[in-house]
Amino acid sequence: MARKIVVTGGKGGVGKTTVCANLGIALAKQSKRVLLMDLDIGLNNLDVVMQLEDKVVFDFVDVVEGRCRPSQAFIQDRDEPTLYVMPSCHLAKRQISAEQVRKVVTRLEDNFDFILFDCPAGIDSGFRRAVSCADEAIVVVTPHLSSVRDADKTVGELVGNVIVNVVVNRVRGDLVADGEMLSAFEVFSLLGQTALGVLPEDDDVNCNARSDKNVPFDILAENLIYGKCKIYDCVTPYKGLFGRIRRKLKRNA
Repeated sequence: MARKIVVTGGKGGVGKTTVCANLGIALAKQSKRVLLMDLDIGLNNLDVVMQLEDKVVFDFVDVVEGRCRPSQAFIQDRDEPTLYVMPSCHLAKRQISAEQVRKVVTRLEDNFDFILFDCPAGIDSGFRRAVSCADEAIVVVTPHLSSVRDADKTVGELVGNVIVNVVVNRVRGDLVADGEMLSAFEVFSLLGQTALGVLPEDDDVNCNARSDKNVPFDILAENLIYGKCKIYDCVTPYKGLFGRIRRKLKRNA
């Protein structure tokens, strides 16, 4: 039976969809059967991030409303044969209830090792609909006070309902080393939840998850699968004499 995990964060723009997509790829690279479900109905873009938008025929709303079978709405990833995406609808004609979502998930959970739900921003009905299907949650937060505040509100809604893990995204090691950005460990401490991983502010990481050398997401996947607690080090390369040089070069880039 699949582990059902909602990827959320409260605040928009923290990288929930990117983390959901790239984590799905990293899990599939570990030979896990993975389904990514876009539950951001009306503002969906998971299929775009996965570069599969041209393959969409049916979507999640079609499944709910009985126009197709769940498997007909699956889009197999172009590189990872055990990874599938179920896209959402960009224009939902009616409200989809949590019960309707749970019925679809129940039909699918025996076919996968992981089902990741891409959650809409905020903590309103869309958030509650996504959370109702999950047993675990990954709260994505950036090291900025506004993001931490919204993540804390999200954690408050989750605790007692699901197992909560935290991923700190877009960490700039040079700013942390200079004391100009919260460290990932400060964010973990403020939220008081299990640390799942750290992701740097790096286009090579966020845009190249399919690379065999994408260490941050590989670590994140291993932590999730095996219960490890490895943390990607964004800061050490910017410490010491050569670190100071790297910080100056990065500032001037």
